[in-house]
Amino acid sequence: MFWELIAVFVAGFAGAGAVMLLNRVTGGRLPRWLMPLGAGAAMLVATISSEYGWYGRTANALPDGFTVATVHESRAAYRPWTFAAPMIDRFIAVDLANRVENAQSEGLYLVRAVAYGRWQPAREIELMVDCAGGRTAIPAGDGGEPVWRPAGAEDPILRTVCTGAKTGAGGDA
Repeated sequence: MFWELIAVFVAGFAGAGAVMLLNRVTGGRLPRWLMPLGAGAAMLVATISSEYGWYGRTANALPDGFTVATVHESRAAYRPWTFAAPMIDRFIAVDLANRVENAQSEGLYLVRAVAYGRWQPAREIELMVDCAGGRTAIPAGDGGEPVWRPAGAEDPILRTVCTGAKTGAGGDA
């Protein structure tokens, strides 16, 4: 976050410098208010670029064996450009390379999933996925029975784990 703030300030100086250079080339004919406008526009463009680039940078930096299962696109009134092109502000990645199949039940897996969010720390959870039953559960920490919830065939985590389990796929998506 610190480096992004520095990048925005540098963009502001570069925008103001570009207007100052343009003013010098035109012989000082540009209005004075154009310099802060150029700085602000450059800062806005740098911020938008950083926001839209976050998902790509983070997904490409995932460790080997992780596959992106689901993404969340955000639209907000205070960011009107997101209505034209939604911004991905969070996603869940599943570690298919280290999934563990239950020895007693075929199609039952224990996987590690990590939820990533913009400006939030990553949260790691373990999930039990029942491919045959179309359900998921969070393992009970005290050794008790997990509480299963129906997920359905269209659930992105269930689909990712079960498709990866059949094909043996791993890696980034």
